[in-house]
Amino acid sequence: MITKKPLELYLHIPFCVRKCHYCDFPSSPTTPKEQRAYVEDLCHLIREQKTSKTHALSTIFVGGGTPSLLTAQEISSIFAAIRETFEVVRSGEITIEVNPGTVSKELLACYQELGINRLSIGLQSTNDDELKTLGRIHTYQDFLETYESCKEAGFKNVNVDLMFGIPGQTVSSWERSLRQIAELDPQHISAYSLIVEEGTKFSLMEQKGELILPSEDVEREMYKLTKNLLLEYGFHRYEISNYAKAGYECRHNLGYWQRKEYLGLGYQAASLIDETRFTTGGEPVVLSVKEQMEETMFLGLRMSCGVDKEAFFKKYGCTLDSVYGKVLEEFAQKELLINGNEKVYLTEKGLDLSNYVMSEFLLEDE
Repeated sequence: MITKKPLELYLHIPFCVRKCHYCDFPSSPTTPKEQRAYVEDLCHLIREQKTSKTHALSTIFVGGGTPSLLTAQEISSIFAAIRETFEVVRSGEITIEVNPGTVSKELLACYQELGINRLSIGLQSTNDDELKTLGRIHTYQDFLETYESCKEAGFKNVNVDLMFGIPGQTVSSWERSLRQIAELDPQHISAYSLIVEEGTKFSLMEQKGELILPSEDVEREMYKLTKNLLLEYGFHRYEISNYAKAGYECRHNLGYWQRKEYLGLGYQAASLIDETRFTTGGEPVVLSVKEQMEETMFLGLRMSCGVDKEAFFKKYGCTLDSVYGKVLEEFAQKELLINGNEKVYLTEKGLDLSNYVMSEFLLEDE
């Protein structure tokens, strides 16, 4: 009996009601006709995937954009195509992103029927002024109503996205957002720092001197506050920006950081299969062993558990210390990293300086 290899599936839904001021994701407002046409094309793309013969889906993640803008009929047709084409692991994690105010009780019931078992709600802040600053279309009250509907519908695995470093945000307002959401008792909280990306409205404002962000010291205080406060409510940090109750870590995202194989379908969606990276409609790029090692380190070190030495040896046929011994010794002395017998992982100080630390794991060309 041939056992199929596990594969993660990401489906990109590039639609939103209105583009947020910070968003650089491939998404935009659309018409019902364009939306229907995109769903039809996506279903066709799913059905022609040859990986279904060799792989079974361990996780599914429907992201965007705002996937909850799809009608019940449209999301049902997508999942029909998935299940007609792929074997889906019975205990698999199936996530869909939803925005406050965009889901009805009927749509949530549809999600349940389709086997969707995890929701990720894009809130960002409990402060309505901060939401307006970000260009969000909803209020905190809209979120509360959506969150309650999700619970009433029977979802027992819910993530809430929050953002700090917002223009006009203070440490006290960030603490208030964290506490208000933690007290709602979701299973997972993603707490991201605002990054001003090129091509966004915030980027244009910054160029004109119109964007006033919290200072680096204030943002660092927000960052440190996040872990300590969420720990009070039983959330542990398992990745730089992600916190979960025990057993509710996002398996799909862990797969990315652990470099498991994944297939991305939809506009500009990315894939990694057989050490080859490609986007929908793009040219494949085969990764060299050097590039694979680099990714293993700077993705793996994002996680609190770090990089497993035995797994590294099995993958590459050499020890992690033989490849990175010098940088491991340097960062261990600086107390940025722990080089244990089984794993390499960043200290709290190292996580604070993660961008600098990870950049040092780029290998020189031979």
